[in-house]
Amino acid sequence: MSPRRAFALVATFLVAGCATLNAPFDQHLGSEAPQVRECADWYRDLDEQVDMAGVRDAQDARIAGFPYLRVSRLLADLLPRAAANEPALQALADRMLALDLAARRYEIMNLPSGPVLRPAEALQRTQHCGRLLRELDMAKPEARQLLLQRAQVPDDYRLGYRFFGLYALTRFAIAEGVKRYEAQMQEAFQRELSSAGRVRHAPPPIQPLPRERVAAVLKRASGNPLGIPEPGEAELAELLAAYAPSFDIEMKGDFDRFGALRWPRHGKTPEVDGAQLVVYAQPAWTRYRNLVLLQLVYTIWFPERPPASPGDILAGKLDGITWRVTLAPDGEPLVYDTIHPCGCYHQFFPTPRAQARAAPDQLEEWLFAPQALPRIAEGERPLLRIASGTHYIERVGVVRGSDSLARYELRPYDELRSLVRLGEPGASAFGPDGLVAGTERPERFIFWPTGIVSAGAMRQWGRHATAFVGRRHFDDADLFDKRFRFELE
Repeated sequence: MSPRRAFALVATFLVAGCATLNAPFDQHLGSEAPQVRECADWYRDLDEQVDMAGVRDAQDARIAGFPYLRVSRLLADLLPRAAANEPALQALADRMLALDLAARRYEIMNLPSGPVLRPAEALQRTQHCGRLLRELDMAKPEARQLLLQRAQVPDDYRLGYRFFGLYALTRFAIAEGVKRYEAQMQEAFQRELSSAGRVRHAPPPIQPLPRERVAAVLKRASGNPLGIPEPGEAELAELLAAYAPSFDIEMKGDFDRFGALRWPRHGKTPEVDGAQLVVYAQPAWTRYRNLVLLQLVYTIWFPERPPASPGDILAGKLDGITWRVTLAPDGEPLVYDTIHPCGCYHQFFPTPRAQARAAPDQLEEWLFAPQALPRIAEGERPLLRIASGTHYIERVGVVRGSDSLARYELRPYDELRSLVRLGEPGASAFGPDGLVAGTERPERFIFWPTGIVSAGAMRQWGRHATAFVGRRHFDDADLFDKRFRFELE
């Protein structure tokens, strides 16, 4: 075969492959029905504007051929359940549609000049067209099959690094380094803590929330084909306030003052406004066996991690703590876990209702639990004791009632997807890659064999790779199912 003929065959294959990947959307672009064609054109034009402006929202994954749908790791995990059940499949498509509409809302708000229509009208048009295309595609068996095949979330590890880089050669050394870090942290949890120079911050005061009410809310909110507990807006706000932690922070400088993120004028990296004590809160979910459990997530931001010494590879702009509680169906906390927003330092704090499972591979980062907690009663909440500078959690206690006059405000985490800028359109704290620009640490070069992309940068929800050895994401749907046996009755 001549080289020209071979090139023509490869080109034909590539073109055919692209056309296949764009199905069923290509059919909508060429539809004879004007309304369908106009809706397809709308999504194509909107995507062009978003990509040209660099305001793509990376929280949930887009699906090839279905520009009106996005998928989370939870929904991808529920695909087998949905494939075997028509109401569940329709419910899954509805949630994917809602994820995309939420992301489109922030992308439209962040466009520098906006689309042809005003933002509210553009969002309304997007909602209408998304529903129309969803109904058309879900009525076609071939489109449904494509959706089930493609609705996956790519991980934040680069395969080339792992298979062709130094990962295989350095896996043992990296695992040993992780073990040394865990041993040091475990030792730190045994030390006595001084109360000098500490400031305690508590959530807004509320009446204790009876567990019977929480259980009723969760049961009612789970009454959908996928069994996902989705409380209403008012109920969710009540739950987030009831389970919010207190923070006891060692204060040695402005770098220890957490607060709201904001964009400085002409700035390229968001800054922390320490005058506004803000904790960003959101719901999340995990699958345990055949149940989906509600999680409540709280994130605080510090201005920086200052260098402990010249050349400190862990220092850099912005730092923070993300704290998560996983609830049993009866409303009692089962386990807490935490990371910094870079995905680093993943730690678990189980209660007696969460028994750890053994690691399948002794070299893999599996489950670092520096401290166990007692069962958490009604009206109690965790108290996180946080070190200055490193912002490591040094101890977790339990408090009840009004433990501080310094109160923080709870705000939706989604606010970070479009922060207000005076006289300008909004701007996400995160770039199209899901990273906060300007927060990269030099450690990303040291740990590149692990395959984690930009290991030290602050990350958006849904983009937290957390293991240097093995593969693990903070929002993996089966994270707890693999690592714990929960006592649910």
